[in-house]
Amino acid sequence: MKYSFRQLEVFLAAAHFQNITRAAESLSMSQSAASSALKELESQFDIRLFDRVGKRLQLNELGRLYRPKAEALLAQATELEQAFSKHSEIGALKVGATLTIGNYLAVGVMAQYMNTPTRPKVSLEVANTSTIARRVKDFELDIGLIEGELQASELEVIPWREDELIAFCAPNHPLAQKKQLTDDDLRQATWIMREQGSGTRQSFERGMQGLLPDLNVLLELEHTEAIKRAVEANLGIGCLSWVVLADAFKRGSLVPLAMPEHRSFNRQFYFILHKQKYRSAGIAQWMELCKQL
Repeated sequence: MKYSFRQLEVFLAAAHFQNITRAAESLSMSQSAASSALKELESQFDIRLFDRVGKRLQLNELGRLYRPKAEALLAQATELEQAFSKHSEIGALKVGATLTIGNYLAVGVMAQYMNTPTRPKVSLEVANTSTIARRVKDFELDIGLIEGELQASELEVIPWREDELIAFCAPNHPLAQKKQLTDDDLRQATWIMREQGSGTRQSFERGMQGLLPDLNVLLELEHTEAIKRAVEANLGIGCLSWVVLADAFKRGSLVPLAMPEHRSFNRQFYFILHKQKYRSAGIAQWMELCKQL
């Protein structure tokens, strides 16, 4: 074999950091050793994987082509090494999740996944849909869990579970007494909303089609707990996922509002994976645990 796994590790680290010094530090190597490994890989096959711009390394077309293949090969090698050393096929995972999923669903799955004899580690990054998609595309995350619709040619988008957005208010809000809201109620209400670009906002705007220019949005907040506190303080009404609101409804600190029948706020949660990502036993186990929720 003309190449080594170490050379592939250097290639992938350089692709990630776009700098050989930072790539070397991430692999606990000297800068000269990492640079030599990359040069040897390229010279052995008479290819160039990067365009050099000063100290910056930019993947060229050939580098972008081979990056997912190297990523998949190293993932398989790592899984085999873990199986040899720990007698287990379930290894560490890097998971990304959007806010609602990350804060209310993913942590429980993490606990189950890590509760095995080998105690595999899980790192969880919580961010918006576009950030999670980008990091899965760049092989920085093994799997993503998102609540927004996504179109990306490099990614496989797999339906996971259904969800529903629920409008809600404080118990003493005037709309709390209405059996069902009308479109006029929605226009006249003051809204506390998730920020633009979030999966929740995307689903809300789809359900409110035709009314969006008329809505009175007082606050746009990034965190669901902040929205719930603002609505509890009677600053307005909100619309969030059922999984976010279930406990507050049980306590009575918030109450659900019945939206007009002709408006649908159903949506889907999704898994996202790179199409060329090696599907390890760990990824399969994670997805199975998610489906059991």
